[in-house]
Amino acid sequence: MQRLILVAAMFLAAGIFLPSPLVFAAPSVQEEQQTEPVELPVPRPMTVDDSLNMDSVGGALMSPGGEWVLFSKNQLDWNENERNTKWYMIPSSGGEAFEYIGDEGGGSFQFSPDGKYLTLSRSVDGDRQIYWMRTAGGEAVQLTKHETSIGSYQWSDDSKRIFFVATDKRPDDESTIVNEDDDVVFVDEGPNGQNRSYWSNLWVFDVENDEITQITDEEFVLGGFDVSPDSARVAFSARYTNRRNDADKNEIYFVELSSGEISRLTDNNAPESVAEWSPDGKMFTLTAADDKEWMNRNTKIWLLDPVLGEHRLLSDGFEGSPRGAVWTPEGGHLLFSGQQGANTNLFRMDAQTGEFEKLTNFQGSMSISSWSADRTKYVYSFSDYDTPADLWVGFVDGSEPVRLTHANPQIDELQLAEMRVIQWESHDGMMIEGLLHLPIGYEEGDMVPLILNIHGGPAGSFTNNFRASYHIHAGLGYASLSPNVRGSSGYTDYLREGNTFARDDGIGFGDFQDLMTGVDKVIADGIVDSTRMGVRGWSYGGILGGWTITQTDRFKAASIGAGVYDWTSEYGPGFNNDVRLWHIGGTPWDNGEAWRNQSALTHVNNIVTPTLLIHGANDTTDTEQQSMMFFTAIKDIGKAPVRYIKFPREPHGFREPKHQRIRDIEEIRWMQQYVLGVEWEPWERPEKDEEGEKHDGS
Repeated sequence: MQRLILVAAMFLAAGIFLPSPLVFAAPSVQEEQQTEPVELPVPRPMTVDDSLNMDSVGGALMSPGGEWVLFSKNQLDWNENERNTKWYMIPSSGGEAFEYIGDEGGGSFQFSPDGKYLTLSRSVDGDRQIYWMRTAGGEAVQLTKHETSIGSYQWSDDSKRIFFVATDKRPDDESTIVNEDDDVVFVDEGPNGQNRSYWSNLWVFDVENDEITQITDEEFVLGGFDVSPDSARVAFSARYTNRRNDADKNEIYFVELSSGEISRLTDNNAPESVAEWSPDGKMFTLTAADDKEWMNRNTKIWLLDPVLGEHRLLSDGFEGSPRGAVWTPEGGHLLFSGQQGANTNLFRMDAQTGEFEKLTNFQGSMSISSWSADRTKYVYSFSDYDTPADLWVGFVDGSEPVRLTHANPQIDELQLAEMRVIQWESHDGMMIEGLLHLPIGYEEGDMVPLILNIHGGPAGSFTNNFRASYHIHAGLGYASLSPNVRGSSGYTDYLREGNTFARDDGIGFGDFQDLMTGVDKVIADGIVDSTRMGVRGWSYGGILGGWTITQTDRFKAASIGAGVYDWTSEYGPGFNNDVRLWHIGGTPWDNGEAWRNQSALTHVNNIVTPTLLIHGANDTTDTEQQSMMFFTAIKDIGKAPVRYIKFPREPHGFREPKHQRIRDIEEIRWMQQYVLGVEWEPWERPEKDEEGEKHDGS
């Protein structure tokens, strides 16, 4: 405690404001001796506004020595229609957090390896530049003054240099191709894709001499990179084309700083990413689903020797999705988090044999964001179905983890759903897993209405973490079924590849059957009333949801968002690599019948389900015109009620809180009207009173 007081005093002396504690501290003696009964609020159902009002913590970064954790807290500003982020520092042993970065904020935070500095990026006249400040306190000052915008960056291990990616400056004689004064886009010409873009290259900044040196000078787009321990080489991924659907052109390279010579290490049709050099600098890890073709499989960890130009698959024995692999200091093992089914845990893998062991046994979802330099401890977020995410410090030796934050204590005042992980056999014998959330006060034998959720992706998955929508629906009396249909990540490659045309004719076939057999199970189990069911989904969930209502009339309502309903018309505007390679095959001109047959728009005349369509006007993942087409067709045919809500400015994932509220409220209103047959009045938005406290939202 004395050390914490000294550190706090040091920050005060530096002029950094210390607000009231953000996280819980140990109870005082007075609190422990309190004997008067405390009247606790009566739990109530969760509302959309409760969800919007929740704070989120993340971006956690552990200091190299493991003593401190920097993290962000994101809070709603309803009046400004945005969410604001502030940055805090807290001892890794727990205690009081204090605001560390001023109102200017920043991004891409990194500690220097010697722990003396914290760097961050900020915008200067429209370009991102690197700032730094002493970890002992003080104001952040601009470190780089590069002529273009700086992207990702990395300190050298000796803390003397900073390597970074920066966009290229357009040459003065390029006016014949594109003029900086206009906003036209020459699509797929030069660095342009569907939008104006720039080539990027590697640079290095000498901290002591304040000098910037260019490392590469190529016309390519750089992906991730990692600097060797001796700072003599940089491994990176890059591609010499910027078309939207050619991520398979990404290859692995490394450059010798002494000569500037670039060596290409891979030559295939598979996208791959550089992860991390081994401590001895003899090899590095990369991640890719395959080393030859662009495969619809879970990501794998590979080892690549840049001198021999040889690589080998290391994580072949791990079924699931490994993430964030880091080397142990002696180089004998890799540590990574891995999703297996609905849960995510920490694993250690032998760097020679690929044998692995499970170091944690969480029933929930952990996400490791940073490690101490000695790899003995790490900071992670944890969430499960009834626990919103908070930050913890974990220990590789299995010691008891330390909780750092308690971001949403108000959750104790809310009634939450009960969750069960269930399994069932699909139409062809494949075992499917899903999450079943039960309504508040559910008793065995109750037959309740159902919301069927369809996840995005298609390679997404429903995991054991906190999703407010489940609890909101539970408070309204619904059960929620969330199936991890074939094509989902986090299971086996066999299940992941299950929605490819080589296996079952692609999307809309086996995955649709997985949904319906799951619905059949919860009906047969005596949980769900088959006459009161709705379906909802976003992105791929919208795609499969749109397909579902063309194939069955079992649902009383559908809410589908950001989907694609006609594959041919989306061929140019959207992503098509997965449709071409895995889910349909070929192109609209050489396999046109299949592209038409697997489009929901082709079968739109079958729809009798009341359908709500939602889309963001600026969605470039699944373009907005898809919903406009589907809406117009359903409306013109006239067999089912249909409504389309288009949200201006919104991309694929909505950003504006007021739009998020309208989206969620209108979806619930639609379900209430057509699944339950009630005219539902939404909650009033709780406003702050004069003292600044929030109403309960009931």
